[in-house]
Amino acid sequence: MELGSPNRRVLVLDEDPEMLRTVERLLASAGYQAVGVSRLSQALASLDRQEPAAVLLGLDAAHADPASALRALHARAAHVPVLVLADARRLPAAVASLRLGAEDYLLRPPDAYELTARLTRVLERHDLDSRLHLLQDELARRSGPRTPVTQSPAMAGVQERIRRVAPMRATVLIYGESGVGKELVARAIHFASTRRDQAFVALNCAAMPAQLIESELFGHEKGAFTGASSRTRGKFELAHRGSLFLDEIGEMDPSTQAKLLRVLDDREFMRVGGDHSLKVDVRVIAATNADLDAMVARGTFRQDLYYRLKVVTITVPPLRERRADIPQLVEIFLDELARGNAVRRKSVTEEAMAALQGYAWPGNVRELKNVLESLLVSTGGDTVDLADLPPSIARRTSRVAGDAALLPGTSLAQMERELIRRTLEHTGGNRTHSAQLLGIGVRTLQRKIQEYGLAIPPKRRRPRARRGAILS
Repeated sequence: MELGSPNRRVLVLDEDPEMLRTVERLLASAGYQAVGVSRLSQALASLDRQEPAAVLLGLDAAHADPASALRALHARAAHVPVLVLADARRLPAAVASLRLGAEDYLLRPPDAYELTARLTRVLERHDLDSRLHLLQDELARRSGPRTPVTQSPAMAGVQERIRRVAPMRATVLIYGESGVGKELVARAIHFASTRRDQAFVALNCAAMPAQLIESELFGHEKGAFTGASSRTRGKFELAHRGSLFLDEIGEMDPSTQAKLLRVLDDREFMRVGGDHSLKVDVRVIAATNADLDAMVARGTFRQDLYYRLKVVTITVPPLRERRADIPQLVEIFLDELARGNAVRRKSVTEEAMAALQGYAWPGNVRELKNVLESLLVSTGGDTVDLADLPPSIARRTSRVAGDAALLPGTSLAQMERELIRRTLEHTGGNRTHSAQLLGIGVRTLQRKIQEYGLAIPPKRRRPRARRGAILS
């Protein structure tokens, strides 16, 4: 295939010869190059020879376990989308395959229009995702990402730690639960360092099969293994003079751990299938949500690598320990998600915000973002109210509403704002009375109202006495 030409090759795996010929004919009429095989082993061998644009996996009575076929296909070609073709009686298995990584499914025999439309849509989406990923990385390299939100004391400590370790060359190990934003901390370290003008390269060790991670890290030479049709640079080469972020380092297999340790010690490595060493200057930043001490004790993580990685450590606290960050995170995510989904930006009422701050967020920042995206696209109107929140979040509001300003991690400014708001509400917007209750001057109160952007409740009207009524 010539460089820059679109990949129209589709691998079809189906044990029914008649169905295989039908699908091949439909694809050929739509301009695709169909390659049909009837055995999984043949499909894997074909993937080794040349990577297709997509794989069509037929589910019939002979495929009792589609999960094993999907795992094998993804292990051999992780970035190639798989569409499932299923008989009506195998519909539950087809639906289950979506949870196992399949992109879509169709009923057999497929309709010609539906087959090409679904396939085209999947390929276009993958192409756009790849382009977007490259664009985001380039924008991050040039201008840097947002810095972590630091309204809470816990995150202010993380920010100070970032500031102190960024100029150093030492490796950094970031601890934190899943979804707390460990990669954002890693990017902040990189863009605050002298390496900011060089590449920031990230690799999720948990998402990479063990047999591929070595090639991903160190690259490979042409002919190093079946399917290695050209020399490929690995993450270490791409990150030369920059930073390499290894997420979920605890998932790395023992063999690759040993090779990583050598790179950290000697600053050199060999490509897979290579015969000479390459020198690199890379700062490694690793992250994990696992207990590496326990893994070392069990023998599942190398002790020497562990001590080599934890030269400098940073612990990112879970969202439940930095609730004061939630209002700013909500505003940031609402802006970002409204643009990304091309919908109108919504605001969050104070009652809903209090509930968001009171929820424990077991999925941390990632869960907060997912909830906000769901609310943004599923609720009507311009505001998100308490009734719009998921029950698991809204049901805590009876406790939260009365103590919203007293949650752990709430700043003094937020407590002052809430106190002034409630006092104004209590006095019906009477600033003189509110200032007296708060023990401050009216001009000071007016300045605080403007500073916090508070809305003045309408003044209560005293009922007029009816004509003829007895006045006491």
